[in-house]
Amino acid sequence: MRTCGLKLLRRLCFVLSILLFGPILMASCGNIQLKSDWQTADRSSAGMAPDPALTNEAIIQVYAARAFNWRGIFAVHSWISIKPKNAKHYTVHQVMGWRRYRNLPVVISNPDAPDRSWYGAKPELIAELRGETAESAIPKLEQAIREYPYQYNYVLWPGPNSNTFTAHVARSVPELKLDLPPTAIGKDYLPNGRLLASTPSGTGFQFSIFGLIGFSLATEEGLELNVLGLSSGIDPLDGAIKLPGIGRFGLR
Repeated sequence: MRTCGLKLLRRLCFVLSILLFGPILMASCGNIQLKSDWQTADRSSAGMAPDPALTNEAIIQVYAARAFNWRGIFAVHSWISIKPKNAKHYTVHQVMGWRRYRNLPVVISNPDAPDRSWYGAKPELIAELRGETAESAIPKLEQAIREYPYQYNYVLWPGPNSNTFTAHVARSVPELKLDLPPTAIGKDYLPNGRLLASTPSGTGFQFSIFGLIGFSLATEEGLELNVLGLSSGIDPLDGAIKLPGIGRFGLR
């Protein structure tokens, strides 16, 4: 009996070492700012989004950036920006967890630059729609934002958090084909306790138990395995490998 227990413990330690290899590597390589002051951290525009004063067409963009401070070792923060046709500004929709401590809704929707750095971390554009396609998708996005079931609830791990919000909204607009990075911890937390749902891209399905363990199979995301909220997998169509903490890397 004791031998079986030791074998189980060794296997558990082996699995944990694999899952934590990426985050440990990210912490040691120095790419994550671990001693940032949120009050002085860079929040300037990265200059990636079209100037709304010069762009009449409707635009939807989804961004992700490394989370603030030590959280960035493990995860990214994601958000959605919307500019209707002929609008002169973007509206940024995202979840801010600190608002929960003030009994405020964690979902905020404010006019803002869509491509601002996330407290020192440069954003990455991960999905975009323009023109008539974006124009027809905006009402569906706005309805999904209103119907997000965790307006006053936020849990850093395993969710619901900012990535749970982005994944929920993306499922209402399969035209986005949103492939959230494996570092978007919380994307696998399915709303309302569901065990099965479409993937955020709408090109496949996923099974998840409260975001802690599960898997997904989709044309856009490929095959992903989620263990303790940390995702790894392979995307054959893009020739990419996905690893916890590190993200995705490959041919594209």
